[in-house]
Amino acid sequence: MLTSLSLHSSILPSFPFYSVSSQCLGSHRLSTGHLSLTTRIDKTVRTRAQRLRCHVSLLVDFAPTASAAYGTLLLGGGLFAYLRSGSKGSIFGGLSGGALMVAAYYLMQSVETKGAGDAIGFGSAFLFACVFGIRLYNTKKLVPSGLLLALSLGALTVFFSAYMQDKI
Repeated sequence: MLTSLSLHSSILPSFPFYSVSSQCLGSHRLSTGHLSLTTRIDKTVRTRAQRLRCHVSLLVDFAPTASAAYGTLLLGGGLFAYLRSGSKGSIFGGLSGGALMVAAYYLMQSVETKGAGDAIGFGSAFLFACVFGIRLYNTKKLVPSGLLLALSLGALTVFFSAYMQDKI
């Protein structure tokens, strides 16, 4: 079926080519800069493992940004809780979480230390996911424990996939 479509690709309409990672699209670029219908069909035939590998590679690029955003939210949440209720545990948790995420962010900037940055990000996200999971279990309140648990699990996913991609 693909052979018959490729014979008629000159009469089929073409679709604009958008700049996406070549690992995700493959090298199916025509000289006019458009994707043909056959290329679009080839993309849909790819296996689930190839699509998953593409999504994981995009998560790896997102890991430094995730560490900066997660650290900022932990620091801001700790400061807010301290100012609102005077909780010394919250300010300590926010400062330590922010410091760990800053360290992870800076380590992720270099190729030689990217694995260490991913490991620090993963370990601290795992620690905070455990803390917020225990708090959610004890208090049964979704705010703030449930939201922070969901945020920590999301960061944990990003850092785990980045760490595994660096090891491969």
